Parts: sequence; structure tokens; C-alpha cells
Amino acid sequence: RLCPPQGSEPSEELRLGLLQLLSLLLQRCGASVAPYLNDVIRILQATLLDPYAEVRRESCRCAVACAQAMPEHFHMQSESLIKPLMQTISHQHYRVRVDVIQATGAVIQFGNGKSVDDVLSHLAQRLFDEIPKVRHAVTTVIAEWLLHLRDRYSYFHKLIPLLLGSFTDEIPENMTLAWTYWEKIGLQWEKENEEDLKDKMDFSVPPSHYPKGVTRPGLGCRELVSRNLPKILPGLCHDITDWVESTRIKASQLLYTLLLHAEDHITQHMELLLRTLYQACLDEESEVVKNCVKAAELIGTFVSPKVSLRLITSAFEKTPKPSCIMVLTAVIRGSPKEILQPHLTDLGNTLSQPGVCQRSEEVFYMEQLLCCVQALIEVSQEDCKEISLQLMKVLVTIMAIPCSQHLKEKVEETMSSLAKVQQLDGFIYLYKQHIIQLMEWVSVSHDSWTCYSPEILQLEVITTHSGPVIGEALNNFILILKTCLQPNKDPEMRLKLFTVLSQLLQKASETVNSQGLFPSYLETVIKDILAPNLQWHAGRTAAAIRTTAVSCLWALIHCEMLSPKEVLKVKDGLLPQIIAAMDEDSKITRLMACRIVGVLLKVCGRQFDEDKFTKTYTEVLKRLDDASCDVRLAAAHSLTNWFKCLNDSDVKSSMESHIKYLYQELLIYLDDPDQNTQNAVLEVLKEGSVLYPELLVKEIEGVVHKHQTPAYCNQLLHHIQSAKESA
Repeated sequence: RLCPPQGSEPSEELRLGLLQLLSLLLQRCGASVAPYLNDVIRILQATLLDPYAEVRRESCRCAVACAQAMPEHFHMQSESLIKPLMQTISHQHYRVRVDVIQATGAVIQFGNGKSVDDVLSHLAQRLFDEIPKVRHAVTTVIAEWLLHLRDRYSYFHKLIPLLLGSFTDEIPENMTLAWTYWEKIGLQWEKENEEDLKDKMDFSVPPSHYPKGVTRPGLGCRELVSRNLPKILPGLCHDITDWVESTRIKASQLLYTLLLHAEDHITQHMELLLRTLYQACLDEESEVVKNCVKAAELIGTFVSPKVSLRLITSAFEKTPKPSCIMVLTAVIRGSPKEILQPHLTDLGNTLSQPGVCQRSEEVFYMEQLLCCVQALIEVSQEDCKEISLQLMKVLVTIMAIPCSQHLKEKVEETMSSLAKVQQLDGFIYLYKQHIIQLMEWVSVSHDSWTCYSPEILQLEVITTHSGPVIGEALNNFILILKTCLQPNKDPEMRLKLFTVLSQLLQKASETVNSQGLFPSYLETVIKDILAPNLQWHAGRTAAAIRTTAVSCLWALIHCEMLSPKEVLKVKDGLLPQIIAAMDEDSKITRLMACRIVGVLLKVCGRQFDEDKFTKTYTEVLKRLDDASCDVRLAAAHSLTNWFKCLNDSDVKSSMESHIKYLYQELLIYLDDPDQNTQNAVLEVLKEGSVLYPELLVKEIEGVVHKHQTPAYCNQLLHHIQSAKESA
């Protein structure tokens, strides 16, 4: 009725009833059914694959009853049921899957243990089942085998990973079940191997440093894992890099559990572990990365830093990846402070090497480097004082990378933490502590810098971020500028450095002149740095350099750092180039140049000879035709100073023809479309009228009828008349 080809009962209900009858026979008669075992096995082979789900479930119960009823005979036939059971283990009904798993457990428990290899992969797949009861059944079956299977010692390395995999089940009931069974298994193994473990049971000392909030497994559990780890680990490391996401997550969770049990036995597997972690920490699945980082922290907890740090830092000698930094960070976080302390100097030197901290501009790499520094500070606290300089080099490099600007706040927080553990009030005091060493570090190769040199970005961070502290390292700073800002150096690099200098000079009292020492370097700055870069060269970059050089010069004059005495020293070298700069394409350059000429005239114009007066006014006068209103106003202001200088000069008489020409030209500009320019030109003429008032009156009377705005001419005549009466 149940075994083809002799018969096949078409009715599902009858097939189910027949199986229930068979089950009752097995329960009642027990070993008496042994002569008919072949027939029973044939029936079950057929019904385990029956289309009706309930028939399959009843077949599983029959298989359990058969195994328990006559174990001494059943083991010879048990292998015949493995194939149909494994064909049914993935049935769409979860109750069928549960019954198949339970039946598999009994068939192997009371049958031939060699069949374990045939079913393990299927049971491992069921650990990923979405139904908690299915996973519960797998956990129970595996645990029972570990407790009672006759050949269990041969299969420990295959069964232990499956049971420990349930430690991270999302259902608390399943987790508790796995832990409870595991403790029983460990205790049983302890009793069975009491002689081997006697010394460890009597004399073992618990580790002084252990992960917080984690219960330490028993001795039997730890020994079971340690002794089987060499067989488990290679396959597990392969699964962590599997293409299936769920497999990678499960494998990474299991890795943490295994390392927690293995403790210092991890040491002998370090090379394989580190290779795996380097790869797994780059996984796109965050859960895998999180579990691997936790596993790496256990390496820091249980493995001597002498071993772990040597292996990790040796990987940096090749091409360090972000994952190498991640693993190092985790190892540091897991390490005890006192054990890590002797290795701090080596760590600091490794991280501050250009090949490590300057290896990549990737944001992810820089984030991991910053996390590593933060971990060192958190773990080592005040011990970080001995590597404070190296950590500052790393932090400056991170801040210098253009694409990591969003990390600036985090870097500042890290600097503040580093200062705090050294009892300093803020990161500015860190710069104060290391400014000379930092400047020496960054300037080692400054004579060969190009626009691509990372040292330029590092210098920018040190000089602009250290605030007033840079004023204490002017000797180094000016030497770098003097060398790198020569006209024969890379134009792009010079432009970057001039931009930095310009930023500092805008707040000179808070930066370069915070100690009042900058004036002693002014002659060098102007003659050796600014003046050579004011010379005209073709190209946009050269023009931008001239603009920044002029801006720097104006910043020096505007903040009154360049005293009249200093101006007198440098006027002869600067004046021709500043006058030439008034003809630049850049509006800013022309504006700054006009302002600087005005200041030069005001400070030392009385010492000009006839040629300088002539050259100056003719170039400034051209700027009254400038497209920019601001430049025209600056030019007018400079001409006012020109007239003032000439009034007290010995060359006034010889300049009469030039003054007459200037009167004529300025009267034209009284018709400028911009009222502000008109007013400015009027003030220039009022100042100039002091020199030759009759000559100016004559010129005004000759053109007043041509002017669109004769009111300005009348105002000027009235001013001259009033001045004459006052005299």
C-alpha cells in the first residue's frame, strides 16, 4: 500500500492512517519489529518524500520511534534514511522542516555516526532559516550530538561552530538554549578529561584584563574551542569573504565568539586572522565590519602587543590600507594601558611616517587614521605625552588634506583631548609645545617643494591653525618663505605660499607679530620675498602671484607694521614695481598699488627728485580713466599726496610745466560720470591750487564754459579766492 512499485495508495488520509498504525506498532512492540526492519525502512524511504505534508511529518515521527525501538539493529540501516531526509529538510512548511531535523538527530544518534558529514551542510543552512523554531530544532540536535553522540570527539571541530553560531540568534530563547547546552557540554568534557586539565583547574589565574560586560566561558568550553581552533579557523576565514552576505555576517559573529573562548591561544593563528580581518574590514556590509572590529579588540585583549603590533605594523611597510588602520585601532582599544605603554614610541613613529599618514587622500583612510589617534589617547591617557609630537604630525596631516575639511572639528577635538591628558589648557598650547619641531619637520625638504608637495598644506595648517604661536617660530617660517618664493621656483607653489602669508598678515598682531618680533624680519620679507615677485612675468599664475605679493605689501603698510623708517629703506627698490603694478589686469592689484603709492608719497615723497615726481604722477593720472570707481578714488587720493609733497619740495619750480599739465587733465575729470570721483578730483585740485593758484584760475576760466557741471569749477574758484584772502 505504501511502497512502489507493488502499491501506491491514492488516498492521502489512508496513507497517513497507515503510517500512524506503523508508528503505534513501533512504540508498542519495540525490538520485536526487528525482523521487519527492512520493510519499515523501505516504507519510510517512500513516505518521507510523500506529496502530503502530514504524511512526511508522520514519517519523521516513525523514523524517531524506529531508531529508539531497536538501536542495536537500526544502525545498520540508518544510512538509507539520510538521503530522503535531506531531500525533505528544505520543505516549504516549517513544521515539516522541524520534524525532519528532529528525525535526523535521532537517526544519527542511534544509527551510524558516519552520516554526520552528509547532513552537516544541510543543518548549517537551516541556521539561516527565517523561522525561529527551525533554528531552535537545529540548536537542540547539534547540542545533543555534542553531549551523547558516540563518535562526538571526531566531530567536535564540525559541530562546535554550528552550536556557537546560535549564540548570536536574534531570538533570546534560542540564545539561552545554546548557552545552556554549551555550559553542559563544557562541564561534561571537563569531567571526561579531568586528568589533562588538573593543573589548569588548580592553578590557572583569571586574566587581569577582560572585556567589560562579558561573562568568561568555563574552562571546558575554552579548552574545547582552543583545541579545535586550528581545524575550524581556515574554513571560517574563507566564509567571512563569501559572496553571500548572510554567510559573511554569521561567520564574523562566530569569529568573535571563537576568539573570546580561545583567549591567548589566538597568538599561533595571528597571520591568518590578520589577513582575514584586513579583507573583512573593507566589507560593504556594516554588520560584518562591526563584528570584525570587535574580534580585533579581543586580539588586543589576549595577545601580547609585542606580537600583534609587530605583525600589523609590518603590513604598513607594504601599501597600508584603511582596513589595516581599522584593525590597529581595534587592537589598541582592546589593549590594557600598562601593556601598551612600552610600545607607544614605535606606534607613534609608525603612524607619523610619510608612507602612512600621507599615503592617501581618501576621506575614509583619513577617518581611520584619526580614529587610531583617538584610540591611542583614550587608552594611554597621560602616557601619550611621550608621543605627543608624533600624534600632532598625524593630526596636522589629516587637517591638511583638502578633501577632509569636514574632519576639521573632529581633529580639533582630538587635539584638545591630547592637550587635556597632558594638563594643557587647549590645543594652542600643544602648538606652543611643539612649534619649533613641527616647523623643522615640515621644512626638511623645502628647497625642493613643488605645488604638489604635501608639506605646503601641512605648513598652511601649522601657521594658520596655531594662532599666535607662529610668532615664536618666525626664523624657520621666514627661511622657508625666502627659499620657496624665489622667482625660479614653481609658480603654483609660490601662489599657495603667498596666499598663506597674506592671510597671516591680515591679522598680523594675532599671528606672525604676536611676539612683536616680525618687524626685525621686514627687510628680508620685502627685499628678498615681495620685491622679486613683483617683477612682471607672462601668464595668469604670474599675475596672481603679483596680486598676492601686492596684497601682502599693502597688509604690511595698512596694519602700520611697516614704519616710516622701514619705508624709507625700501622705497627705491619698490617704487618702480608698484608703479608698474598699477597697469595690471587685476582690479585688486591696481587698487592696492594706487594705495601703496599714496602711502609712499605721504611718507617719503618729499625726498623724491624731479624724475620720480614726473614718473609717479603720469602713471597715477592714467588710473583716473580706470573702469573701477574704487581705483579712480585711490588714484585721486594718491595725487592729493603728490601735491602735498611737491609743496614742500625743492623741485617745485622746475615742475611748473608738469603742474600746469596736471591742472588741465584734472579739470577734465570734474565731468566724471561718478559723483564720488568728481568730489575726489575736486579735493585734489583744491590741494594743488596751493602751488600755482593764478595758473589754475587761468586754466579754469579757459574751460569753465565747456564743462557739463560748471558748479565744480565755481567751487574751486571760490576756494582759491578764499585761500588768497586768508593769506
